[in-house]
Amino acid sequence: MAHCVVSEAEVILDKEFPVLDKGFVRLVDYLGGDERVVQSARVSYGEGTKSYREDAGLIDYLLRNRHTSPFEQVVLTFHVKLPVFVARQWIRHRTARLNEISGRYSVMKDDFYLPAGGDLALQSADNKQGRSDTPLETTEAERIRAELGAAQKQAYGDYMTLVEGGLARELARINLPLSLYTEWYWQIDLHNLFHFLELRLDGHAQKEIRLYAEVLFDITKKVAPRCCASFADHVLGAVHFSRTEFAELQRRLGGGDFPVKLEGKALERFEEKMQSGRQK
Repeated sequence: MAHCVVSEAEVILDKEFPVLDKGFVRLVDYLGGDERVVQSARVSYGEGTKSYREDAGLIDYLLRNRHTSPFEQVVLTFHVKLPVFVARQWIRHRTARLNEISGRYSVMKDDFYLPAGGDLALQSADNKQGRSDTPLETTEAERIRAELGAAQKQAYGDYMTLVEGGLARELARINLPLSLYTEWYWQIDLHNLFHFLELRLDGHAQKEIRLYAEVLFDITKKVAPRCCASFADHVLGAVHFSRTEFAELQRRLGGGDFPVKLEGKALERFEEKMQSGRQK
């Protein structure tokens, strides 16, 4: 099979898709698409030897049974502009290749993320790593936005004073806040991109990185639409049960003889899965 060209992906190459107040995602390049996954799985067959329906069925089979290597044949390269605090969450996904703008070589731009008022909330009472679902009142939110903006302006002003005074850029940058925007080129194969999306599209992920994940997924649908549809069905929209949870499900359906019954937090998580379809 020769070089794979996906017409819908060609249309959006180099197009900026905005995220947050000043960020964006661009698809810079791609290698392969649905056909590449199918062809690499079959190996000995050429393009066109199977129908669209059979190809989609094969992709479903591969995803359901965790045959991941064919998805690694598809590679996407993105140009991303994102706040540093989002980048530090993003970089936890190490199965990718990236090159980031360097504050040692370049003077950083006066670009900072300032959350919208509706995104400001107190610490969640039952989630140690997230915010409450209830936004702050408008007056309080605007006060905090002004405070954040003033601190960003002060930090950047101090940074430029040090740079213009001749201090090495690698030192002048060290007091810049996490709200500063950075940029990078991020290249990843489809299998590992799906793993990124599974975690970062989840409701437990911080909203800011979740918004980037949504845009990445929309772009990826242009490159490999059948793979993305299968991923949405078998991973994003799926619920996974532990052995004891499955035994509880069997018991409620009138079968099974597993001796352990769920209780406490384990039962609470199970009920959440049954009612909302969300992993907790």
